[in-house]
Amino acid sequence: MSKRLSFHRLTPSLVPLLLLAAGCSQGEAKDDAAKGSGGGGGRAPSVFVGTVATASLSDRIEAVGTAVANEQASLNSTVNERIESVRFADGAFVPKGAVIATLLQAEESANLGVQSARLKEAELQLARLRQLQAQGFATKARIDEQVAAVETARAQGNAVRAQIGDRVIRAPFSGWLTLRRVSPGAIVTTGTPIATIVDYSRIKLDFTVPELLLATIRPGLAIEATAPAFPGETFTGTVASIDPLVDPVTRAVTVRALLPNPQLKLRPGMLLTVELSGRPRQTLVVPELAVLGQGGENFVYRVGQDNKAVRTPVEIGIKRDGKVEIRSGLSAGTRIVIDGTVKVRDGGAIRPVDPQAARAGRPQKAAA
Repeated sequence: MSKRLSFHRLTPSLVPLLLLAAGCSQGEAKDDAAKGSGGGGGRAPSVFVGTVATASLSDRIEAVGTAVANEQASLNSTVNERIESVRFADGAFVPKGAVIATLLQAEESANLGVQSARLKEAELQLARLRQLQAQGFATKARIDEQVAAVETARAQGNAVRAQIGDRVIRAPFSGWLTLRRVSPGAIVTTGTPIATIVDYSRIKLDFTVPELLLATIRPGLAIEATAPAFPGETFTGTVASIDPLVDPVTRAVTVRALLPNPQLKLRPGMLLTVELSGRPRQTLVVPELAVLGQGGENFVYRVGQDNKAVRTPVEIGIKRDGKVEIRSGLSAGTRIVIDGTVKVRDGGAIRPVDPQAARAGRPQKAAA
């Protein structure tokens, strides 16, 4: 009760102070409102604007491939024999048909002499029988028998010549031989490698691309390849063929390209980085900073009437050199916000600024 009486006694003295405080608060609020309306706090944000442009683009594919020789073969012995001579130097170029090495063939040569003599004898006997037949002293059956003997002798001689041919290792095509690993006098068995011949005047380059890009790849498409061994140098070629089978595990297909190699810089087995372009086209592009994403949607802010920002959904394509391809949603020449999008909201007012004029230091005026 005493506290209640004390409150009533203080109330008359506090009333003027409370009224003064309330008046100050209302004044500050009015000042703040005035500052907000006239001090710049509610002004439209300044943003850089540009127009939707057109540019030439193409799908670019990058892959890693392995260089393969145009032709390569391992020259192996087909018999068990001793090497008689080796007729090539390490890394030497040899034309097609050149003798690479010979194996001993003394026994086969002697056998060939025997078969040649038998053939000659059989042919002479056949000639005498034909003379006798003309005189009526030889039957047709006897002539046929001797003809068969001649053919048999000839076939036996050819068989011996084939055995001798197996002991002469020849180049199946023109190319370069690898380092020599056999010497005269060494005994080789069936399947022993004598040398490897490589034709790398043209390189086959095998690489894989995802099946989703199959529509971009076609025979004759130009490619560019680079090798770590030759920094700064580009090797050009064309797509030669596409494997008809798609790997069901990687969902990729193997593509083979051909690269001329006149200076023989590229070697089989080298790792190359491949780049190729497909589907060249004229398309719409905008700066990459102009495109925003939310959820699964991409959009830009288009400059609408009275300089109002209009959120516009777009379908984008590839990105290249700071530009984004626009497949749908905009047309050429449309004005859009290209920088400062974080300050923009859909339907909000903006102050368009020309980037080129801003870089030049010229004053800007808001477009009507």
